Amino acid sequence: MRSMVLSATDISEIKEAIAYPKGIVIISHRNPDGDAIGSSLGLKLFLDKFGHNSKVILPSDYPGTFHFLSGIDQCIIFDHEQAKSKELIAAADIIFCLDFNSLDRVDKIGPFIQDSKAKKVLIDHHLDPEPFADYVFSDIHASSTCEMIHKFILDLSEGEKLDPEIGEALFTGLITDTGSFKYSTRPETYTTAADLKKIGVDDYGLQDKIFNTVTEKQMRLLGHCLANRMEVIPEYAAGIIALTKEDYVSFDIQRGDTEGIVNYLLMLQGIEVAAFIREQPTIVKLSLRSKGDISVQEICRNHFNGGGHKNASGGAAYAKLDDIVTRFKTVLPRYVNKRL
Repeated sequence: MRSMVLSATDISEIKEAIAYPKGIVIISHRNPDGDAIGSSLGLKLFLDKFGHNSKVILPSDYPGTFHFLSGIDQCIIFDHEQAKSKELIAAADIIFCLDFNSLDRVDKIGPFIQDSKAKKVLIDHHLDPEPFADYVFSDIHASSTCEMIHKFILDLSEGEKLDPEIGEALFTGLITDTGSFKYSTRPETYTTAADLKKIGVDDYGLQDKIFNTVTEKQMRLLGHCLANRMEVIPEYAAGIIALTKEDYVSFDIQRGDTEGIVNYLLMLQGIEVAAFIREQPTIVKLSLRSKGDISVQEICRNHFNGGGHKNASGGAAYAKLDDIVTRFKTVLPRYVNKRL
């Protein structure tokens, strides 16, 4: 599906809508990552400058890695505060939906967004956005939703309101969704980064906060994954790491502890497809990554009830871990040419 830009009329209407204080809710997807959190907080900090009563609602807890971001302690977690979340959504004048393309990505919040009378603005870079919003800013070529929020602010002619706190939040999404600018970049990505650096973002310090604060437990878990749970399939340029329910107990794995592990597979010479498969109490989840023209988005969409980006997607299935690993191996030849 092609990208969709906000027209001049759309921009004018949104600009008028946020000119005076209103009740605004900002929502991002379940299991929020750096881009979901960064775009939500960056937009909130921007809207606060207009005097709005803006609230960020996340369906589930966020990784502790991002605790340093301004305003993160004010985020409302739906899983913990359902009544308050429902009240805010029902009372909202405007709802911003960030970094997700369909209401099932926000789990139980979806029906409340659907029923709300608020004006809805979708800003997202995933394929095939559902038509539930009044205004849709969809750019499948953007590195991140944070890159799009930066453009959105400039399109509103409000660039002077950008400051280091907003910049740090938006830069977080740039870093995390591009793997520190290793993939999913385009010229606009670097233009955005340059602009944010000009307003005072310490990108070196930000990288240090995000990537150099792992715990001993997380480091030992990574070692376990690479030493004991990694399988390489050289004939299809693929690597798999599969964690069992017992692994979750042994390492006391919590939200955020497995972040980024899938990317280590792509560091292997000759590996072009990476699968990180986790067995949880009632469901098996997959994170797939790829290089070049191999579309893991199609694999997730067609076989694992998921989707995402061409080179970075996720899915899930109610099945046994071994069955999901076998299914992945079985469908892999349909998407990757066999190496001689």
